[in-house]
Amino acid sequence: MTDQMKKNFTVRITQANKSELIVILYEMYLAYLDDARQALETGQNRAGFREGIRKAGSCVRELMQSLDHRYAVAGQLFRLYAYVMKEMSRADARGSAEPLVICRKVMTELLEAYREVSRQDDSAPIMEHTQTVYAGLTYGKGELTESLSHERNRGFLV
Repeated sequence: MTDQMKKNFTVRITQANKSELIVILYEMYLAYLDDARQALETGQNRAGFREGIRKAGSCVRELMQSLDHRYAVAGQLFRLYAYVMKEMSRADARGSAEPLVICRKVMTELLEAYREVSRQDDSAPIMEHTQTVYAGLTYGKGELTESLSHERNRGFLV
């Protein structure tokens, strides 16, 4: 995952509500899976492959922990996540990216479902007192710039 991707995820997390956070976790998972596959394909040492799988696994564990088991769908999602974790372990043990193809397919389908849910979710962001980020095109330069609002008091008593 590039530094720019990390910055983008960080900004999105500060502005996200609950369903958007789940979408971000799925996207991070897929990015780490790509890192693992790319490390194997470019002939880097196996450590890069294993690191990508480890980080992707952290995303899946977070998704597992965030399930609300009061709903029946949570059990089904848990089993899917456990299956994905098993396939990632298989990929790690074999040193092969082949099992990751199945993982990507399962998680991409779930990502699309959660994207639809997040479009319908109009709840407020989870993080309060964060700086608001505005982005727009600069005049005639055609590049995207970010600016932060200047709030002196972000919820803290000074």
